[in-house]
Amino acid sequence: MGEIMIRTVAVIGGGAAGMMAAVQAARAGARVTIYERNDRIGKKILSTGNGKCNFSNEKMDISCYHGSGRDLIPVLYETFGVAETKRFFEDLGMRIKEVNGYLYPASGQASTVLDLFRYELERLSVQIHTGQQVTAIRPSNNGIMVKTMQHEKYYGAAILTCGGQAAPGTGSDGAGFKLAGQLGHRILPVVPALTALRCEGTYYKQVAGVRCDAKITLYAAGDKICEERGELQLTDYGISGIPVFQISRHAAYALREQKHTTVKISFLPDDDEDACEKFWQERWERKAEQTMEVFLTGVVNKKINQLLLSLAGIRGSEKAGEVTGKMRQKLQSLYRSWEVTVTATNPFTQAQVSAGGVDCAQVAYNLASRIVPGVYFAGEILDVDGICGGYNLQWAFSSGTIAGRAAACEM
Repeated sequence: MGEIMIRTVAVIGGGAAGMMAAVQAARAGARVTIYERNDRIGKKILSTGNGKCNFSNEKMDISCYHGSGRDLIPVLYETFGVAETKRFFEDLGMRIKEVNGYLYPASGQASTVLDLFRYELERLSVQIHTGQQVTAIRPSNNGIMVKTMQHEKYYGAAILTCGGQAAPGTGSDGAGFKLAGQLGHRILPVVPALTALRCEGTYYKQVAGVRCDAKITLYAAGDKICEERGELQLTDYGISGIPVFQISRHAAYALREQKHTTVKISFLPDDDEDACEKFWQERWERKAEQTMEVFLTGVVNKKINQLLLSLAGIRGSEKAGEVTGKMRQKLQSLYRSWEVTVTATNPFTQAQVSAGGVDCAQVAYNLASRIVPGVYFAGEILDVDGICGGYNLQWAFSSGTIAGRAAACEM
């Protein structure tokens, strides 16, 4: 009998996608090595879901994703989707808690997910080199050369799971894009995503910390881009909260293209135009003798009332019945559609993920490079980003699985 050749696989980056890729490649029979620039693997996982690790979502749909790799989602998730991810963690011993479709470890600790990965990697004898940054990857007659500051080694395959540029303190500083670029891959523009927006004006400190239900609509150069609804958080520099996070990648690209970018905020999201008009008309009639401060009490948060009064040019001490029709319309318009100008997103240091990355047109459905045989990609390094709610971790686990199995078996 001939000698059985064991395929060797290098995984560049020990985040969520990298750990999953390593586990799946090792389970498929490969000898796997993880290279991680930090002093430990899985650092970013610990901060996900406010430390509770929202690792997936039962409400999975292609509309929850953006980027050139969006069409990969149905194919990959058919092989390893939400059900398979749940089974993977349950088999490792994790109880799962579901809250409105959001999936968490029942322990309420992100460390549970990391610990289970660590135990499984150890069981599979995966080598983990921490504190080693990969500086180059090159194909050769001996396989894929992986170079660090410490050494050069050759592998049958290499999987790039270096992350994007968000939260660089956890290791995702864009170094993976440089490696992919050296291999000839096209890197699509990278911007912060799932982050807050900075807005023009000096009056935000008046409402900083206020949270309220609102509908927000993003415009770029006058064109409507997208719309979200949820709990808006007003900050001392602009707007935040989940609905803002959801639109932030679109705002980032609009700003990058130097388009005038605005957001219209409705503080009365349940009412259409006619309902709003009726609401205000009845209020003006019933409360004509009240001061405007009293008149607006109970409409929305008091601090928002005060700010919008100021923006409308109306004094809080003025009687409601003395406010002119023109000023009334201006005030009503602010409640229904307060327009703010966006000047910037928060930087990568305050973003949950980055949008952009390796162009998925140059990647096959098994996430193999179409340019360099033996090279694979998974996770945030690819031009795929999801909305809030566990979608980005699900992408990491699904893409890590596909790339890991493919690298081990050359599917």
